[in-house]
Amino acid sequence: MIRLTGVSRTFAGRSGTVEALRGIDLEVRDGEFVAILGRSGCGKSTLLRLISGLLPATGGEVQVSGDRVTKPRRDIAMMFQKPALLPWRSVLDNVLLPVQIFGWKKAAHRERAHELLTMTGLAGFEKRLPHELSGGMQQRVALCRSLIANPRVMLMDEPFSALDALTREELSGELQRVHMELGTTIVFVTHSIDEAVLLADRVVVLSPRPGRIREILDIKIPRPRTLGRGAHLEEVARCSAELHELLMA
Repeated sequence: MIRLTGVSRTFAGRSGTVEALRGIDLEVRDGEFVAILGRSGCGKSTLLRLISGLLPATGGEVQVSGDRVTKPRRDIAMMFQKPALLPWRSVLDNVLLPVQIFGWKKAAHRERAHELLTMTGLAGFEKRLPHELSGGMQQRVALCRSLIANPRVMLMDEPFSALDALTREELSGELQRVHMELGTTIVFVTHSIDEAVLLADRVVVLSPRPGRIREILDIKIPRPRTLGRGAHLEEVARCSAELHELLMA
């Protein structure tokens, strides 16, 4: 599905060249949930932008479904830290925004939009404006907007980092449920060990800049997963401890 081969990225700055990523080799399988974990400034967000086609690699190659990524694609959706909803558009119209941008028939996608809103607990809020919603509800709208075009790949850049702990845990569970139901391939950037263990099939740990793959850890805990309770606390604790050790190395 996604293949990165020898991918590097440098940026030109006033003080010289900054090497953000170096020699990234990574494959993400169809339907897999992969978390990218690392300290601030290690190139996690840059890696997502390379996969999305928003940034070109300065070395190596990025492929999705066998095709080289050279620009943004309609089958790749991206969700950012902030929901970036249009304040004058209703919840439903914000979800349908990609449909309008791509020039598709809105009527054909309206039923799908309602399905997604119901799936994420937003049924009954279709006519509300963004300022009438909590931060967690706004991120749910952004999630629906990302899914409306049925993307093959969803890229998520710390989408829950600005939320309080309880809302963040709730939305992580919601995302887990949506992923189990839809099977979308997801690459999820986070700096939270707990979030990575809760959500991912595999966790890619990046080294400090220049970001390189330090380790890839398989998370084999059955889904649905919960933190702090359930039948697999020992395995959750083991994975969390191993990831913590990798980050501190």
